[in-house]
Amino acid sequence: MLEDRDYMRQPAYHEPRMSFTVALLILCAIVFVIECIACGYPPNFSGGNYFALSVDGLKHGYVWQLLTYQFMHAGLMHILLNGWAIYIFGRAIEETLGSKNFLILFLTSGVIGGIFQALAGWIWPDYFGGPVVGASAGAFGLVAAFAVLFPERELMLLLFFVLPLRLRAKTLLLFAAALAVFGLVVHGDNIANAAHLGGMLTGIGRNGNFQGAALRHANLSPPDQPKTKVDSGVPLRANPTKIFLPTSSCKRKLTRFSKKFQRTASKV
Repeated sequence: MLEDRDYMRQPAYHEPRMSFTVALLILCAIVFVIECIACGYPPNFSGGNYFALSVDGLKHGYVWQLLTYQFMHAGLMHILLNGWAIYIFGRAIEETLGSKNFLILFLTSGVIGGIFQALAGWIWPDYFGGPVVGASAGAFGLVAAFAVLFPERELMLLLFFVLPLRLRAKTLLLFAAALAVFGLVVHGDNIANAAHLGGMLTGIGRNGNFQGAALRHANLSPPDQPKTKVDSGVPLRANPTKIFLPTSSCKRKLTRFSKKFQRTASKV
């Protein structure tokens, strides 16, 4: 029959499944519970931990630490802040680029961020030589990718969880990069600023792949997919508590985006 021929078949769209963003957050939560059971609260990663990232661990060949440290956290506030950033920016990236590209971007940002942090610990062991845990390098990679894809997108953040601050995505990226560089120079806190910077540079460096990936994902999206929205608690424009993301009109918007890509990306 005519309808049985390959070029006449309609693509099969499956039922909605759990997003990789949510699955990633659940995995981090499970790992955190295991940490608390095994190491107490707050977890103690000193003394030869095989999974937290460290210069000594890499010297002993524990290269898997570049992956495992990304799913571990040092406290409740640590995992909540990283989880918030992954949820807000991760869902936008996953919807725009697809689940596979989202996961590759997150893990690559974490690995390269870990390498940056390990190099800092090797060069300045007194300041950056301790064990490192957290998903923040991957989270900052997502923030950077969001700023590359949507540089003019306006966001509203709650500074110190109280003061509303309205700024564009590219400004948020510049502000985060400045804080990371400042933390490296001052190095007076317990934050892995080198990992943050490495994650952001990864998100920016992959911008050449974003245009094609976004257009390919738009072409594979169901034609009548309804518009969705992501709760952020802090974003933008017409509704102060929602971020509205491109869905059914994604193909049309991304086509316009591709024509302006080179011009807008240079502003980030």
